[in-house]
Amino acid sequence: MTPSFIQVLIFLVAGIAIIILLTAKYQVHAFFALFIACFVVGLGVQLPFSEILIAIKEGFGRIMQSLAFIIVLGITLGVLLEHSGCTRIMANFIIKKTGERKAALSMSITGFIIGLPVFCDSAYIVLNGLNQSLAKRTGISVVIMAVSLATGAYSVHCLIPPHPGASAAAATIGVDFGKLILIGIGVAIPGMIAGHLWAHYAGKKMPHVEVAQEHIIHHGPSPSVFMAFLPVIVPIILIAINSFFSIEKNVDNGLQKIFTVLGEPTIALTIGIILVFASVQKWTNQDISKLLQEGAEKAGGILVIIGAGGAFGAVLAAAKIGEHFSQAMNLQSMGIFFPFLLAFILKTAQGSSTVAIITASSIVLPLLPALGLDNEPGRLLSVLAMGAGSMMISHANDAYFWVISKFSGLEMKAMLKSYSVATILMGLITLLVVYILSLFLL
Repeated sequence: MTPSFIQVLIFLVAGIAIIILLTAKYQVHAFFALFIACFVVGLGVQLPFSEILIAIKEGFGRIMQSLAFIIVLGITLGVLLEHSGCTRIMANFIIKKTGERKAALSMSITGFIIGLPVFCDSAYIVLNGLNQSLAKRTGISVVIMAVSLATGAYSVHCLIPPHPGASAAAATIGVDFGKLILIGIGVAIPGMIAGHLWAHYAGKKMPHVEVAQEHIIHHGPSPSVFMAFLPVIVPIILIAINSFFSIEKNVDNGLQKIFTVLGEPTIALTIGIILVFASVQKWTNQDISKLLQEGAEKAGGILVIIGAGGAFGAVLAAAKIGEHFSQAMNLQSMGIFFPFLLAFILKTAQGSSTVAIITASSIVLPLLPALGLDNEPGRLLSVLAMGAGSMMISHANDAYFWVISKFSGLEMKAMLKSYSVATILMGLITLLVVYILSLFLL
């Protein structure tokens, strides 16, 4: 018996509600929430139990094949940049060039650049001491400095690989990583600027917050500025060149073959890791072993969530969710707004941008033809739209919200007025940029 559209809709909503309820209220790990949702939706739409199991295993394996190495290497690169002092060196260099009078803008730019390979919460923690010191030296409000840094790192976290949400969505939807990185950086810049401008506006209207005492950690001999930037810049350039050659399909020479290998994201990130090791002389074999272990362990927890997201998507595909929706609704009129709204609802409800975009991409994949996005530009725009949606709204159920609050000394009320509102503006501005792009690309 074929399930009706109402039945499909009810159990899809039930599956999403279970993910949100288990992760947000009961603090259940997202892997188990997604795993349970697979069976709720699958059994609800009358898929045989054996077919659900096959879909789960195939979906999990398919996403691991696409992403496992990229996530592990990307996170390891971020860990090494933190512990080597490269992030602090890059930050000091940017501030030196822009001047202390533009310290808040400097921290936005620093968060943006360091946030390319490093998780936003890690980037904020690493740069917090410098941020607090600058606030004290310049007299600029801690609210302005904290939100500028936080939104700078956050703008790229939601949009660009190797961050897990964007990476998983790109692998699920079928988007070239290089193109997503290049266009994603351009799309993220207006979002960063929106966050910085709101930080200035909101910070001036709030009472002065006492600067927390800075804890200075001695790192020993540090890499040069050139060597600090190299592990971040080189992988991006290699991936970009590879994407250029993939567009210019008629070009076939030795140079293209070299960059096709070097610009493959797995190889490019490996080169970034090697460059960090080349820039640091003080690490012992034991240090290196601990850092690599830290990177692998951090990646493990994220990979199981991504794998479960792939499994959930495979169950939705097996249930022919796309066909049901395309027959019952005129989704084409919604276009990129549907992926945005879906990710926005999921993010606001359960707090994690990564879980929001992974879950949204699983639902959007079978709906791409109905949305009029089942082509190369449409797939790219749908991932960017989901990234925009996953920015908003960051509030009390978001771990990053509390990282900013605790490290900057801002109370809940100040955080909601400054940072939470900033994420709303960032998401809307980013969506506007994606919509403008769609007018030219679709």
